[in-house]
Amino acid sequence: MPGVAVSEVRVARWAVLAAVVFVAVAVDVWVLHRRPGRIGLNAAVAEIAGWVALALGFGLWVYLTTGRQAGLEFLAGYVIEKSLSLDNILLFLIVFQTFGVAAEYQHRVLYFGIVGALVMRAAFVFAGIALLQRFAFVGIFFGAILLIAGVRMLWPGAESPGAEERWAVRAVRRVFPVTDNAAGGLRFWMKRDGKWNATPLFLALIVVEVMDVVLAIDSVPAVLAVTRDPFIAYSSNVFAVLGLRAMYFALAALLPRFRFLHAGLAAILIFIGGKMVAGEHLVLSTGMSLGILAVILAVMMAASLLWPRRVARSS
Repeated sequence: MPGVAVSEVRVARWAVLAAVVFVAVAVDVWVLHRRPGRIGLNAAVAEIAGWVALALGFGLWVYLTTGRQAGLEFLAGYVIEKSLSLDNILLFLIVFQTFGVAAEYQHRVLYFGIVGALVMRAAFVFAGIALLQRFAFVGIFFGAILLIAGVRMLWPGAESPGAEERWAVRAVRRVFPVTDNAAGGLRFWMKRDGKWNATPLFLALIVVEVMDVVLAIDSVPAVLAVTRDPFIAYSSNVFAVLGLRAMYFALAALLPRFRFLHAGLAAILIFIGGKMVAGEHLVLSTGMSLGILAVILAVMMAASLLWPRRVARSS
């Protein structure tokens, strides 16, 4: 029966995605990073290249098995999510500096943060698509969220952790005793005076997980602006998130120098949000949307290189 055949194809697609992600994560965790330690720049760049190649290879598979439109939608979703993930990196850097997390221990927080992000993105994607299919006005609502997020990103201090993250830390401190002793190393908990205490590493993890939820509110509607296929929407999110840890170690010291990074990301959110709010009044092909995204990113990087951020000189 045709219906059964279509159902089997859909199940097969999800099975392929699960297998690829499982193998990639297994290699990353149990082969490349079996021992804790700081990831060097060369290793991080090599890993980024590997994750990007894997994502493009998966996108090519989608293109060959599902069609040109699906392939372009995957690529557009991946570019959007990868671009927005740059903001995650800046926030991770601030969080680690705030809690004094040593470089050799940061990968542990990032690993659990990425796992949490994959779970939450799945919930947001399926819930968002269900709402869009049931209520037409939800698309305008999602677009408004992106527009507001884009405008907020232009405000001073947009790169600082927000009230949600500070509230989460205060809540943890009220429920659990927290030690300021960094000797916990890779542990989230350590026993002190006969009582279990949360370590700064655990507080950093809590903030990262809360940030994942807050950022998903922006990023998931953004990918739903280019596709309503749950497989394409989620898989593009997955591959953008999986390489986030390597991107952090390679770009954490470099991104703050990009003076117009937040302006560029704000422009992306405003463009996508405006497209969703306009609905049928502004119909752009996936290829044209990709081109606009590429122009925004190119202008942001060129402007940052031509007019770099001024560094205060010590007297």
